[in-house]
Amino acid sequence: MKNVVVVGSQWGDEGKGKIVDWLSSEADIVVRFQGGHNAGHTLVVNGVTYKLRLLPSGIVRKNKISVIGNGVVVDPWALLDEIKEIKSKGVNIDENNLILSESANLILPFHKEMDEIREDAAGKSKIGTTRRGIGPAYEDKVGRRSIKVMDLASEKNLNNRLEIALAHHNSIRQGLGKKIFKKDNLKKELLQIAPEILKFSKPVWKKIDEYKSKQKKILFEGAQGILLDVDHGTYPFVTSSNTVSASAAIGSGCGPNTIDYVLGITKAYTTRVGEGPFPTELNNEIGKLLGEKGKEFGTVTSRKRRCGWFDGILVRQSTKISGIDAIALTKLDVLDELAEIKMCTEYEINGKKIDHLPASTEDQLKVKPIYKTFSGWKSSTKGIRNLEELPDNAKKYIHAIEDFVGVKISSISTSPEREDTILLENPFGN
Repeated sequence: MKNVVVVGSQWGDEGKGKIVDWLSSEADIVVRFQGGHNAGHTLVVNGVTYKLRLLPSGIVRKNKISVIGNGVVVDPWALLDEIKEIKSKGVNIDENNLILSESANLILPFHKEMDEIREDAAGKSKIGTTRRGIGPAYEDKVGRRSIKVMDLASEKNLNNRLEIALAHHNSIRQGLGKKIFKKDNLKKELLQIAPEILKFSKPVWKKIDEYKSKQKKILFEGAQGILLDVDHGTYPFVTSSNTVSASAAIGSGCGPNTIDYVLGITKAYTTRVGEGPFPTELNNEIGKLLGEKGKEFGTVTSRKRRCGWFDGILVRQSTKISGIDAIALTKLDVLDELAEIKMCTEYEINGKKIDHLPASTEDQLKVKPIYKTFSGWKSSTKGIRNLEELPDNAKKYIHAIEDFVGVKISSISTSPEREDTILLENPFGN
């Protein structure tokens, strides 16, 4: 049995929802291992649309166990709201099919406010966060002042943890002229919801070890994309967690030898939400066409995505950093109308050609893409499920991506519908 990690190989929004939905139908266990309720996975199952932000994709399928790992930061109110929303669509959610790590760190109201305060104050230097408190919650985790799920089980312990956290946050808030948070009010609100949260709480590392011993198929579901990784992404325009595949082990409490296969979800062009470098961005009619045809608006925020040509340099870099075994290529049909399609195969900076994205933001903003041009196919690929039925020029473009990136393509998505997929290799090995 193989255990599979799914990660986005670009800046997120690669279409992970559809691929993860298909894989979750094959898996026994689905694990979220990083991020928070800033993920946006849209699933369509039996004609019903589900928009998941924090819950793993396995939750909408019967006889699957969904796990929120220790590496996820959890807004407890957002979690309960999402459970209520998904339950209203006829999905059963209880402690038998949803497990929440007792060690997961909580996002609290002061985290969300701090996120908003910083973004508003940053002006042109803003990061472009989702303003959901993700970053400040991770800061508290690293600063060792975080409140964890298990802290909700003891009023005395919760009181002590809140004192430590608020001593830090209220001093900053006072300095910014903001109202301080009252500990007793927040403690009361948390204790009210504690029983509903704690009923899902278990030692996730122990549960995963049990699943491994029973030869269960585990799917580790990543959020965002590798280029938003806090260590390996376009820093500082990144998220606050590690989005690479190695984070699956850390964020769930299992060894790296648990991971058998890494699948990189990769869009046939490139998009980015928020601020930061984007070498192949198209601020023209083609960029607009990609955005319209690809419906490039965020699931969670509805923010418009920036669009550009496929950046082979960045995807090749991502595959090496994350140990990607194969690529699931998505949104091929969005390119159907184009007479010419370009792929970035080199960068130029200060007259010198380079084969990777440099680490400094200053240099990242300076790089100019060098393109290889392909003839478009000017015919519909929408709904095609067989490789041989694709237009010749589409096949040439796909093979060029495979050759340049140096990783095999295991599937090709030709529409948002789950069934409209050309499957070349099953990650689970079935």
